[in-house]
Amino acid sequence: MDNSDLLRYKNLLLSKRQELSDGKSLGDINIAAGGLRGDPVGMANGEADVAMQIRLRQRDGKLLRAVDDALARILHQEFGICAECGEPISKARLEAVPWTTYCRDCNERRCSGG
Repeated sequence: MDNSDLLRYKNLLLSKRQELSDGKSLGDINIAAGGLRGDPVGMANGEADVAMQIRLRQRDGKLLRAVDDALARILHQEFGICAECGEPISKARLEAVPWTTYCRDCNERRCSGG
């Protein structure tokens, strides 16, 4: 992989990192709908909304860590190499998921339990 590719992936990752960092923290989650008062349906809807917001923030936190890890791999000249088989990860996969640590084949094996 040449330096222009690495720079492009680094910029993609930095952009994604900024997007994730601009999100609200767990402390910013609002009690929605009925809040702490109101009818039971409104309160249930509010609790469901808060639970969904928490799950989304947790997912974003995991993704942010994956992006940071990919940026570290660029720094250490390990970016684009599969952590499982050691082979280069295809450019198509890196375009779609620049924070990935596995090539398509190894990722499929890991997901299928094989």
